[in-house]
Amino acid sequence: MAKLWSGRFQKETDRLVDDFHSSISFDSRLYKYDITGSIAHAKMLAKVGIISHQEADSIVGGLTDILAGIEAGRVEFSVAAEDIHMNVEQLLIASIGEVGKKLHTARSRNDQVALDVRMYLRDELDRVRQLLAGLAGELLDMAEKHLDTVMPGYTHLQRAQPVTLAHHLLAYCQMFLRDRDRLADCRRRVNVLPLGAGALAGTTFPLDREYVARELGFDAITENSLDAVSDRDFAVDFAAAASLIMVHLSRFCEEIILWSSAEFSFIELDDAYSTGSSMMPQKKNPDVAELIRGKSGRVFGDLTALLTMLKGLPLAYNKDMQEDKEALFDAVDTVKKCLLIFRPLVATMRVKKENMSRAARGGFTNATDLADYLVQQGVPFREAHAIVGRTVAYCLERNKSLEELSLEELHNFSPSIKEDVYAAIGVAHCVAARSITGGPAPEAVQEAIRTARRRL
Repeated sequence: MAKLWSGRFQKETDRLVDDFHSSISFDSRLYKYDITGSIAHAKMLAKVGIISHQEADSIVGGLTDILAGIEAGRVEFSVAAEDIHMNVEQLLIASIGEVGKKLHTARSRNDQVALDVRMYLRDELDRVRQLLAGLAGELLDMAEKHLDTVMPGYTHLQRAQPVTLAHHLLAYCQMFLRDRDRLADCRRRVNVLPLGAGALAGTTFPLDREYVARELGFDAITENSLDAVSDRDFAVDFAAAASLIMVHLSRFCEEIILWSSAEFSFIELDDAYSTGSSMMPQKKNPDVAELIRGKSGRVFGDLTALLTMLKGLPLAYNKDMQEDKEALFDAVDTVKKCLLIFRPLVATMRVKKENMSRAARGGFTNATDLADYLVQQGVPFREAHAIVGRTVAYCLERNKSLEELSLEELHNFSPSIKEDVYAAIGVAHCVAARSITGGPAPEAVQEAIRTARRRL
């Protein structure tokens, strides 16, 4: 079958070129957007008098039948037709005859593919945002159940100060809420109509681009035809936002992997979201969390691929830009799969509260609270810091905790310490006393949960 662009060519392309050049193996997923965009384009051509309304009705009917055929699995795409756009057009011509050849009037594959990818990504952005909302909501529900579950907070992976599991979960909730906001901002830039830009210089036909934008739900139209067909910033925007989502998932997975180890023993993963060893019968491996952590690099690679593809391209369209789709599709698919599996992974894990609490009581996590106590007694903070440092060294030599020291021992370091110090450095008090907005005290966390739910 002759290619629709073959007018000036005297030889057919080599089969190797057809295989190498073709994108139908991956851009076939754009079929719905390609047909929907073509229907809007045909209606607009009739509205401005470029084709008749009868011709438009025939084209729209043919495209609707093709869409139904694809979704029913009755359509087989052709590699020789190169891409989804040419496949649909050839199917249309075969179905309704010569009038089908009028569909491509005032349109290029360059602005057509930009339209398809934007429509596809717009829908996927909404789906990813929905998955993020579900995950954030799950974390909020879990946080409400663990307002009083004390655990150590860490810096440098060393026990630092006591917090609660609720507070820890809300830290990740904040990350995922930022991810949702970032995707909403990305969607605003995606939702701009490029159709009408033609190959690069627009068209001499009197198109009604605003009509097409309304038909397809776009908020605006592109303002420069060169930029419209060569812009893939929106794809980079998504890949960058997706990379941050994966960073946040990967960090959380790293903690889950640590927490589920015997060394921490803070949680136990549900059997349904764990795997075993082919050799060691005692093993229960956090493979789901490890896979998500590993897949983060895959999405980072998609971002790098898009940036590298774009960095040396002169205006306007270049065939290099066909490489945008596989990277974009992979980033979308990977993020969605990871979010989909991560939510039940977290929701079903069993929290070992006593182990968390025991860890929070060790490692001198209340040392800062002792320093704060001294400040409240009138001791300058820098001096209080030094006093507590010497006290900790004393405890280490005797294998004691701060609260196990007698008042006489504590007086050796500062006469400002009184009997009420033991209440001040109790782990539960250390958490409850940090009631500042954003802090780990239960009432502060409850307010943070309410605020997050309003954002959702």
